[in-house]
Amino acid sequence: MSVPHRQLFIGGRSVPSTSDETFESVNPATGEVIATVDHASDDDVDAAVEAARRAFPDWSSMPGAQRGRILNRAAAILRERNDELARIEVSDTGKPISEASTVDVISGAECLEYYGGAAATLHGHHYDFGGDFAYTRREPLGVVGGIGAWNYPLQIACWKSAPALACGNTMVFKPAELTPLSALALAEVYAEAGLPDGAFNVVQGDGRTGRAMTAHPGIAKVSLTGEVGTGKAVMAAAAATLKHVTLELGGKSPLIVFDDADIDDAVSGALLANFYTQGEVCSNGTRVFVHESVHEDFVGRLTARAAKMRIGDPLDPETDVGALISRDHMEKVLSYIAIAKGSGARLLCGGGRPPGLDHGFFVQPTVFDQCTDDMQFVREEIFGPVMAVLTFSSEDEVVARANDSVYGLAAGVFTADLSRAHRVAAALEAGTVWINTYNLTPIEMPFGGYKQSGIGRENSLAAIEHYTQLKSVYVASGHVEAPY
Repeated sequence: MSVPHRQLFIGGRSVPSTSDETFESVNPATGEVIATVDHASDDDVDAAVEAARRAFPDWSSMPGAQRGRILNRAAAILRERNDELARIEVSDTGKPISEASTVDVISGAECLEYYGGAAATLHGHHYDFGGDFAYTRREPLGVVGGIGAWNYPLQIACWKSAPALACGNTMVFKPAELTPLSALALAEVYAEAGLPDGAFNVVQGDGRTGRAMTAHPGIAKVSLTGEVGTGKAVMAAAAATLKHVTLELGGKSPLIVFDDADIDDAVSGALLANFYTQGEVCSNGTRVFVHESVHEDFVGRLTARAAKMRIGDPLDPETDVGALISRDHMEKVLSYIAIAKGSGARLLCGGGRPPGLDHGFFVQPTVFDQCTDDMQFVREEIFGPVMAVLTFSSEDEVVARANDSVYGLAAGVFTADLSRAHRVAAALEAGTVWINTYNLTPIEMPFGGYKQSGIGRENSLAAIEHYTQLKSVYVASGHVEAPY
């Protein structure tokens, strides 16, 4: 049976690549090819940048309220096509349909609605100097580049394009090679909503395409979601043209359970922080620190609930855990499980591939106990369903251990003592801290990391700062006097 073939999206329409190169999109749950996709050449990137450059004057000069109406129309279309788009995400990522249909598409629509509302409010400030005065203008950067990740393809494409477009920029977007399909669907949604041709372009490909974008002199900014090594490469390449960069990178986040916490709530938080989207979430709290006095109770309830999670067909609404993104990634996660088993950690549940699901890239939700901070699998990002449980005895101790990481994306605190909750939240070196919950990312809330977890912030009005530049204008009211 033939599979669909997808081209690039440049200048408001689907166009073939100028190269002869294609690649395959594979369903992680079945291992089957679901589409062949054109691989963009450097000439294609040039064409996309040129299309965005041509679209920029009209789009950037359009009143913000009018740009906002287009974004809101696009959001309405996303909501109308929720079921269809969710199935695309499931086929491309392997995540459960229960997640894709209630979070991925809906959160993308919420993002477009938020920035659709913000577009009309972007303005500078007035300064009075007693006759003379000055004002600032908040202006777009120009053509910006977005490079997406494979765990939330549509959501990330919205997170990057919505604030960029609201501010008057035009965009060239590269989806992750492993999940190239939903960005094309978003481009079609934007076109249907009335976005001018060339304002949003999609070029698929591997790291070569990303490097061509990052080095391109016509792109003023690159926003990347990816792993730390890629972020360093993007930042280094962007330096040649002094591009603006926003980097949302990886993490190895701590989740702290104090002795007065509601244990059932803490277990729920730990499950969400480790096994949602098969553990393929950058902010996941994979280092679970549990006070020694409640440790046995916590792990008993945790393992009982983890063992009941249903692994299987992502299109089944009853499925809790889907398939990892690729065979290579599955093997990486399994290698870390092997490292954990060899390090002396105690396996509580999971630990391998689920029986009867060898046709896809499935790994059981896995929990290790009796872990120590120096174990390799405790320190390195795995990006899979592998949890490490550690014990602690005091607040100062656990904060120091939680901060002992090159990462600083997120953290969680479970406690009934709100004074302690805020004290610990202030002490943790993380861009986001959740108290008595985990992994909630409303669009109104800035998202980004400390240390090697990134630079800049996605979402909220904070993202406006990263997609605009300020111009200061000074107005003299009298004659110019010079001392010479």
